[in-house]
Amino acid sequence: MLKLLFLVVILFGNVIAVPGEGDAFSVWLESLKAEARAEKISEQTITSAFKDAQYLPSVIELDRSQPEFISTFSSYISKRVTETRIDDGRYKLYENKALLEKVEQQYGVPKNIIVAFWGLETNYGGYKGNYGLPSALMTLAYEGRRGDFFRNQLMDMMRIVDASHNNIEGMRGSWAGAMGHMQFMPSTFMAYAVDGNDDARIDIWNSLPDAFASAANYLSSIGWKQKEPVALEVKLPATFAYSQAQLNIRKSTKFWTNLGVKQVDGMPLPVLESSAILLPQGWQGPAFLVASNFNAVMHWNRSINYALSVSHLADQLAAGEDKPLVNSWGVDEEVMTFNQAWAMQAKLNILGYDSGKPDGFPGTKTQQAIRDYQLKHGLPADGYPSRELIDRVMSEN
Repeated sequence: MLKLLFLVVILFGNVIAVPGEGDAFSVWLESLKAEARAEKISEQTITSAFKDAQYLPSVIELDRSQPEFISTFSSYISKRVTETRIDDGRYKLYENKALLEKVEQQYGVPKNIIVAFWGLETNYGGYKGNYGLPSALMTLAYEGRRGDFFRNQLMDMMRIVDASHNNIEGMRGSWAGAMGHMQFMPSTFMAYAVDGNDDARIDIWNSLPDAFASAANYLSSIGWKQKEPVALEVKLPATFAYSQAQLNIRKSTKFWTNLGVKQVDGMPLPVLESSAILLPQGWQGPAFLVASNFNAVMHWNRSINYALSVSHLADQLAAGEDKPLVNSWGVDEEVMTFNQAWAMQAKLNILGYDSGKPDGFPGTKTQQAIRDYQLKHGLPADGYPSRELIDRVMSEN
């Protein structure tokens, strides 16, 4: 009975107690000011950052509905790698050809990759976000799901202001604190942003030389490998063991070739020492071979859907002609909600499949729990939380 009540609360109640505005938030802000002073943030910046601070419930709502993690792959990519975005990206490549080639030569990151990130992050600078970052970051730090992370982002945001790269009024961006053309988090800015036009200021909000050079420096610094792909669509043999399709199962392409894996057009796989097979929409959807550069893209954004979209858009831009994905579409188009994911994780734990502490985001531990469940029940062990799989898990006694 207690287990049933627990699941009902998960499905229909508030999954996480969300603190509201009021005295508690104001008291907490005072303690945060003291932390900022201990971090040697200037009093002027602290005053500016905290002057209009407010708790933003919409930020928490957005945090719990991130499409990168709960949308189906086909739904996600079809909304982002559109015909318009491809056409606009090809024009941006042409328009910024000299600058992009200079950045590519300096950092070794292809220009179509830089433009693909730019297109997905801000629609080529068309929308950089309009949240005031102080309040957005304070809200996320206070709410607590990743409190330490966002507290550190807030401190780095104020350090950026102290270094005169921007002022508090100009610190606007996404609900999660990402900024500028390429949507850098403040910590990413501090570690990797560079002055691309030698004007003694790093302006990723308005300067394309700074934004492009910073993006390329970031990717280069975290291990970008020249002349290697990010991802290739592949065709799997009928005998393929779907449990091998995991990001952390890295093999040479010779290993996959010996199993019968080929590129989707029938061409052999390129020679790579480290690669993995991914099934972003389960065994009935498209399959991809991902290489070392996929890890670099995932370092930027920990979503497989996002990383595959970057790769696909970059391929369209490089080809100069449409190269649509080939494998099955229209599989399980229903989007999983935050509460559904949370409930599934909790039920898997109850059934003895360790999915970790429920958080509403089906990561690698949840995928392994699903895989274990599928293996026990004689199902294709792809680790994918399909609608059918969720319904089956939730109906178990």
